Amino acid sequence: MPDADKIGVQLTCPACARATEHRKLYSKNSCDIFQCIQCGLGRSECANFDVRDYYTEDYFSGEHSDGYADYCASEPVLRREFARTVQFVRQYRSGGRLLEIGCAYGFFLEEARQFYDVAGIEIADAAAVFCQRRGLTVINGMADEDNLARFGMMDVIVLLDVIEHLPDPQSTLALCRRYLNPGGVIIITTGDFSSLYARVAGRNWRLMTPPQHLWYFTPESMRRLAQTVQLKLETSEHPWKLVPLALIEFQVRRLLGARRAMSTGLMSRIGIPVNLFDAMRCVLRRPDAGPT
Repeated sequence: MPDADKIGVQLTCPACARATEHRKLYSKNSCDIFQCIQCGLGRSECANFDVRDYYTEDYFSGEHSDGYADYCASEPVLRREFARTVQFVRQYRSGGRLLEIGCAYGFFLEEARQFYDVAGIEIADAAAVFCQRRGLTVINGMADEDNLARFGMMDVIVLLDVIEHLPDPQSTLALCRRYLNPGGVIIITTGDFSSLYARVAGRNWRLMTPPQHLWYFTPESMRRLAQTVQLKLETSEHPWKLVPLALIEFQVRRLLGARRAMSTGLMSRIGIPVNLFDAMRCVLRRPDAGPT
């Protein structure tokens, strides 16, 4: 039986699109974690969090307690994984115009441009400049109306491990829907808060990293969120993923509370197939008829 002070909190749920009852689960990193009892969507209540100050070059180089150990050094492993992701995307839309929101250093776009006319939006200044120097069409900034309008209509919009970071995922998804061609798809990867690992680990779940992660989705909450913006959740799965060994070591050390060790270049270049069945890949489609 939950404690009385952990039930009955009314908060607006983006997935349910209305105020629903939430229960407080616990606190982590000075943030309170709540969960909608209707759809299971988890949320971090964090004060004074500025996304532009947080997602800097340090986020990708192991200088934060979360983030990435050494993103650029892991390029060979990441590109192998992203090549597999591209083949997955092509099952749902084989070509056309593709936009990646939160494209980091552009490694997914490098793989995707063999099949698509690609573009990206990235909030971290150094990462956006890196992409531009490689000849990628990438805007430094937020996924807002002005930036999406600069690119125009898309056939595929990709958010890889991004939606959980967004201050307002419903508004961003609605904006993406407006710039999606008939029959187009949105590909989302994020954690699965309903997974066995997430439920058993609680505050020690590897993806429970507020204020970095603001939202914790379940398949049901993703379905409802898509429905609020007239998108259909076409599929949701828990894929295997090739992960740099350096990132695994980095996350394990964080979970154990150990001091960070500088990962070697070799560890960054070794990829390990991993599936804890706590991360999902979702395909959302605009239900209008259109070519594939």
